[in-house]
Amino acid sequence: MKFGVVVFPGSNCDQDAVDALELMDQEVVKLWHKDHDLQGCDFIILPGGFSYGDYLRTGAVARFSPIMNEVIAHANRGGYLMGICNGFQILAEARLVPGVLLQNSSQKYVCKNIYLKPESTDALLTAGLDKPAYKIPIAHGDGRYFADADTLKALNDNNQVLFRYCDENGIVTEASNANGSLENIAGVTNKGKNVFGMMPHPERAADPVLGNTDGRLILEQILKAVLV
Repeated sequence: MKFGVVVFPGSNCDQDAVDALELMDQEVVKLWHKDHDLQGCDFIILPGGFSYGDYLRTGAVARFSPIMNEVIAHANRGGYLMGICNGFQILAEARLVPGVLLQNSSQKYVCKNIYLKPESTDALLTAGLDKPAYKIPIAHGDGRYFADADTLKALNDNNQVLFRYCDENGIVTEASNANGSLENIAGVTNKGKNVFGMMPHPERAADPVLGNTDGRLILEQILKAVLV
């Protein structure tokens, strides 16, 4: 499987994503935001950072980058697409996943390790995860997931919630909610379950040198796309 990591002006986690995938012996290329060609990539990743300086609204400008026409077409064909942190914000702006990402309830930038509980039992990214909780870093100021009541009901009914913030034992509590997200939601998928968005950074917990490989366990799930 060939991966493409899109680089926008202001992206700062693109190399982290490349390094994590290469540790998993995957072929990876970087795709510049002005490109019109996905170079035959099977799986596209929109990385974290501050695309276009987060001007106007997080992800709002990047959504209109030239390459996004190809990324959206890829997703609409059923191709796999994942947005991490700022990439999740871009997916939401492009209406590729439901909901929006608002300023953290603390009104502060939060950078720390948190715990995630896998939720969806039939999404590629989470179906094979069997630990009660995964320790993953977050680093964002606008990660508070919000959606209206009808959207939330549809997400829960359709098994589209990927992760919820939890404690180290996998218990979802108010205290473990890192940013005030509704229902502790940390990641969602689209209805077709080929587009994944999450605020935490699994690529930052993929190298044994860092003392935490829980993120690699999550990223390894996407390799199962080859078998789908």
